[in-house]
Formats: sequence, structure tokens, C-alpha cells
Amino acid sequence: MDKARTGRAGIAGTGADEAPGPRFLSAPPRDFWRLPSGVMELSRPRVMGILNITPDSFSDGGDLTNLDAALRRAEEMIQGGAAILDVGGESTRPGAGRVQVGEECERVVPFIEEATRRFDVPISVDTRKAAVARAALEAGAEIVNDVSGFAYDSDMPQVVKEHGAAAVLMHMRGDPDTMMEHAHYGDLLEEIGEELRASVTIARSAGIPSESLVLDPGVGFAKDPGQSLLLLKELDRLLEIGFPLLVGPSRKSFIGAILDVGPKERLAGTVAACVLAYQRGARIFRVHDVQPIAQALKVAEAIETSRESRGSEAHQNVAGGAASDQDVPGDGENTSNLEGSGGAA
Repeated sequence: MDKARTGRAGIAGTGADEAPGPRFLSAPPRDFWRLPSGVMELSRPRVMGILNITPDSFSDGGDLTNLDAALRRAEEMIQGGAAILDVGGESTRPGAGRVQVGEECERVVPFIEEATRRFDVPISVDTRKAAVARAALEAGAEIVNDVSGFAYDSDMPQVVKEHGAAAVLMHMRGDPDTMMEHAHYGDLLEEIGEELRASVTIARSAGIPSESLVLDPGVGFAKDPGQSLLLLKELDRLLEIGFPLLVGPSRKSFIGAILDVGPKERLAGTVAACVLAYQRGARIFRVHDVQPIAQALKVAEAIETSRESRGSEAHQNVAGGAASDQDVPGDGENTSNLEGSGGAA
């Protein structure tokens, strides 16, 4: 990768040196994600809406108490610009109780079955369990979002491979109950990079194509608030691994530590974190508050990709309320943009 684009140090073994000076817009080395229904372009930011069908998630547990409520929230998210819906049936907050496979399936599978009939966006299942992933994929999900990076359930890579699914591999140490006991690093970004590489090796050894993989450095998972801030600051170092990056800073405790506000009052901090992560190369943003994040990213992209010769045209578009060709999710349009599938997922 051209170091002038990242302006940061690389991960061990890449030969990249620290490059001082101003930071430029960083971009992932691969600007697409291959899903079962087609190719999702990642040349622009994509928003993944969080749907926790749980009683005990850290910020929205109990909000979605039945299928109708979850479907209404999903529709609102799509109208607000969500390109992906991520549904989970087990909380991963510290101290959350374990959920049995049967109960987790009962929470997520009916939603996935109905959502795939109603909506034209890919569905992701947030689970560490291969049996839950299998049921979700058979119900119509296309993506497995595994917070353990395939470390929790050894059957998970094969399930993903057999179904031709895509996967998000997240960095975490331990499990949700013990992860903060493992928040000790010599070089934070170096070690996260090494451990994400290990997850990629597991996936590739199972025969999962590289083009189907996206990496999530796990903001807040086995990372204290200071470490989460440093991770976001140095995020573009992880681009050297060679995969698109997803980030999930939404309502996280590092924002609360700075602003001294509760989880549902952390929107402004989430917006700031997502915009800065976009500048540092992230392209998928897993959030609770879809529309304001999508709109913020739309403006950030327009600023970063603006050209002086188009200044008068851009001014006319803004003044006249016309849409520019910089549009990204955020105005209620269906923009999953899957090549070869007519935009359907």
C-alpha cells in the first residue's frame, strides 16, 4: 500500500515505516465485499444497523420485545440509510448471561425469515455459535458477524464456508465476561493486527475466500477507554493487513468516559468517532442511530472527495436542494448496490 495514503506505521512484517506529516484520507486495499447475493461496493461508507433482540444489551436491551417491533425498527433503519442489518440474540456486554442455542435461534430466526421477504438489504447475524449461524443462514442471512473472530466455536468456519456466506472477524480476547482482564498490550495496534491475522488464517484454512471477509478491530472489546481511543486514532495501521475495516464505536463506554453521559446520550460522540474512522480507512459502520450517522458520513465523503473544479456545481446542488453524484446511504434510498443482483440482497 502506498504509505503516502495512510501516513501511518504498518503492522509487523509489512515493512511499512512511520510517515510523519499531515494525515490523508485512507482507503482500504479492497473496495468491495463479496456476499452471496452479489458484490457490495465499499468505495463509499456503508452503515450497518444494529438490531439487538435481547433483554440485556448494554444500551438498547429490551427495546425490541417482539417481531413486529424489530421489523418496524429495521424499516426505519433502511429508510435512514442502512445498507446492512445486523441482528443479534445474545448480549456481549460484560457480565451478560449466556444464552442457549435454542433460545438465541428463537430470537433471531423469525426476524431473519421475515426481513429477507420484506427488505432488499443483506442480513447479518451477530453470533459466536455455529449452530445459530447455520440456522440464520438457512433462514436467509448472508453474513456472520463473529465477535470472537472464529475463536469461540471451531465449527463456525465450516458453517460459513458451506453456506457460501460472508463474515466479519472481530478482535476480542477472552469472552465478554473476562475480556477486560485481557486488556494488556505492549503495542496495541501491533497485537490487534497479529490476532486479526490469526483469525484470517483460520478462515482461509477453511476455504473461505478472502473477498468474503471484513475485519473489525473490536472497539471496547478487551480494550479500556484509552485503548479504544488509540485504536481509532491509529486505525489505518490495520489497513496493511489487506482487508476492509468495519468499526462499531456506537454508544461505547469510551464516549461516556469523555462526555460523562449515558449510552443513549452518546450520539454526538458516535458521529465523531465514525467520521474520524472513515478518514482513517473504515468503510462499514455498525451503529444504533442509523440516519444521523449516515448523514454525517455522507457529508464527510463529500468533503473528502470534493474537487475545486466542481465547486460551483456543488454550490448549485446544495443551494437548489439537488442530489449530487456523491450520494451515499442516508436519504431513505435503497443503496445496498450489489452488483449482479439488481440491488437486491
